[in-house]
Amino acid sequence: MQLNAANHSQVTGFVLLGLSQAWELWFLFFIVFSIVYIMTVTGNLLIVAIVTSDPCLHTTMYFLLGNLSFLDFCYSSITAPRMLGDLLSGNAIISFGGCLTQLFFFHFIGGIKILVLTVMAYDRYVAISQTLRYTLIMSRTVCGLLMAASWVGGFVHSVVQVGLTIELPFCGPDELDNFYCDVPQLIKLACTDTFVLELLMVSNNGLVTLMCFLVLLGSYTALLVMLQSHSRESRSKALSTCASHIAVVTLIFVPCVYIYARPFQTFPMDKLVSVLYTMVTPMLNPAIYTLRNKEVIMAMKKLWRRQKDLLGPLEH
Repeated sequence: MQLNAANHSQVTGFVLLGLSQAWELWFLFFIVFSIVYIMTVTGNLLIVAIVTSDPCLHTTMYFLLGNLSFLDFCYSSITAPRMLGDLLSGNAIISFGGCLTQLFFFHFIGGIKILVLTVMAYDRYVAISQTLRYTLIMSRTVCGLLMAASWVGGFVHSVVQVGLTIELPFCGPDELDNFYCDVPQLIKLACTDTFVLELLMVSNNGLVTLMCFLVLLGSYTALLVMLQSHSRESRSKALSTCASHIAVVTLIFVPCVYIYARPFQTFPMDKLVSVLYTMVTPMLNPAIYTLRNKEVIMAMKKLWRRQKDLLGPLEH
């Protein structure tokens, strides 16, 4: 490969080793992850359509839920189509610029998701602890500002990741031991001492994620204690919502803490965990929310009936 003056490196691209070097498994992986991706796209865009189309769901909680579903759709689309294409072609080579672009959007959307989950926890806290003042505290303006802050925070986080990575010298080897570009694998290929950089990355990614996770668990624990003083009906509804949020928070944060809150060394479980939080979790989130939420199920049924009514005259 030729010298790349932009990053003072001889490496202009990387080979993605994927989930396995056994080509016999590639077709099986392609079928399985195609199904997973189709379910992810369908489920999350369905949630977005339901929240957008039903006036009964035009509340802060469902606005945040719709945004989370849209982010899950985007998050899985950053890695899944590329991986599926690589499985079909068998030519898993990504350019240096393409790798950094994937890295940027991966951390951009991931950072927004973490901040949105934090806003969702705050929303539930206000709804339960300040019931009478909830609509005043979580107004549309406040909700919009919090969402904008989440996008800005995700952007800043991602720029830091790319900024710290782009200056590294890469002079070989050029094989990334994963199916997408991420900081832990890239840093290990740099032909320089990256100890200080790893500490910065672990602090920026892992420790911050771990602290957010612990804060969120603490806030939901406080909410569950607070619910003991509520009526049985309101307590049951709030418990259902909080249980869904806790499940999603756990599915998103635990793999992130495992990957980023430790030295960037390779462990046997790394690829499995990567598949879990990049592809499986975005697929499960819509099911977790819809199966436990009567309002979403009712809105889904109304949307289905409207579609049948619209298609009925066309069929005749």
